Amino acid sequence: MSEYLNSQELHQLTGYARATQQAAWLKFRNIHHRQDGPRIIVSRVHVQGWLEGRPQITRSGGLNLAAIK
Repeated sequence: MSEYLNSQELHQLTGYARATQQAAWLKFRNIHHRQDGPRIIVSRVHVQGWLEGRPQITRSGGLNLAAIK
C-alpha cells in the first residue's frame, strides 16, 4: 500500500473526479495536500488524522518582521 491515496481512493474520499473539485473539497476540510499539475497528492496519514479529528499542523512561513514595531 502506498503512502499516498491513488486516484480511485481520492475520488471515493471526495466524491469528485476532477482535480480542481478534489482540491477544493480537501482545502475546505483542512486536509493537507499538494497539486502537481492535474494530479492531487494526499498522504494517508493526513486523511487518517482528519478522520480521527486530530488538528492539522500548519507550518508558518517564518516570522513576520513587518508586524514588529
